Amino acid sequence: MSLSLEQAIQHVLSTIAPLPAQKDPLLDVVGRAVADDLIADHALPAFDNSAMDGFAFCYADISGTDTLPVSDYIPAGKIPGAELRPATACKIMTGAPLPKGADSVVPIENCREQDGRVTILKAVKAGANVRRQGEDVLPGQKVMSAGTVLSPAQVNLLAALRMSSLPVHRRARVAILATGDELQELEEPYFNGGVVNSNTWGLAAALKEIHAIPLLLGIARDNKDSLKEKILQGLKADALITSAGVSAGDRDLVREVLAECGVKEQFWQIKVRPGKPTAFGLADQTPVFSLPGNPVATMLLFEVLVRPALLKMMGHKQLFRTTLKARLTAPISKKVGQVQIIRLLLSINEHGELCATGAGDQRTGILSTLAATQGLTILPEDKSDFDQGERIDVQILGPGAALSY
Repeated sequence: MSLSLEQAIQHVLSTIAPLPAQKDPLLDVVGRAVADDLIADHALPAFDNSAMDGFAFCYADISGTDTLPVSDYIPAGKIPGAELRPATACKIMTGAPLPKGADSVVPIENCREQDGRVTILKAVKAGANVRRQGEDVLPGQKVMSAGTVLSPAQVNLLAALRMSSLPVHRRARVAILATGDELQELEEPYFNGGVVNSNTWGLAAALKEIHAIPLLLGIARDNKDSLKEKILQGLKADALITSAGVSAGDRDLVREVLAECGVKEQFWQIKVRPGKPTAFGLADQTPVFSLPGNPVATMLLFEVLVRPALLKMMGHKQLFRTTLKARLTAPISKKVGQVQIIRLLLSINEHGELCATGAGDQRTGILSTLAATQGLTILPEDKSDFDQGERIDVQILGPGAALSY
């Protein structure tokens, strides 16, 4: 069954369920999706404290730039011994608990301290430079929603709230199988007619980028025994990706062997270029993505079809790359009647607009164009020519997609 690209994406996503949750240490959750809403048990800040090195006082005790006796000194980490005496100030360091009776802090650079007294040289407002208990986060407040993908800044917040481990969706274990008699491994001596198995490395890198776990099965040769052995091994993972062997040639045996291994094909062929000979199947609940052998097609179909499915499997809510409008700086042409994925370079023009141009030779054998690509556009089948100055939708790739100015 042949589908449009949009139909293929929606069909795949409709079959994917998130993996079970597990509780992992805080440093193991970066880039992963929270399985449940996270609720704070503690206030942040945990107590009223000074936002500056300076002097704490009661605002009602002064009339602008008064001089007050200094009755105490409170460094960070010290609990005030007593309530601040009326009409006095205490020297206080950043982060130190505010003593009872004080409600404002004047920065040290706006004071003059001499002979046990402090003169306020520049008046402050009531409540100035005080961080109040719970002004950031209150107990019982939801700080992260289920599906949030955790960044280092969010880990900092969770650590401040004393969350040392979190419920996150398990990382997907994804088996990668390259097929073909012509393939050789990267470290093997070259043989005449050999092709390096670059697809495994590219797919493994793409999996690591989304914090999945790549399982490298090596190369299956173009015979049923070799394919069956490797496929059965791969079906023990959470998902299996194969490359090559799904077209209509005499030695394209992958679909046949997958069926013999219990994989029920959901569709074969997508109306897109590159990547038409792509198949998707299920072995019980294990998804199997059979991608073309051409490295450019393999990586582009991983990007638009497989990556969103694996993100959903790992509990993400945001499944697709950020898409923005970009203005073409040169025309692009394609055949009418087919959807085409175009590799792009991106820049910002003098007006601050996002601009796009073809990344180079768009033929499917040109890996250097793929390596230079900063964004993708999926051009519709009903149009052939896209003019300079026209605005198109662009999926922004990252993290290496630095823009030129």
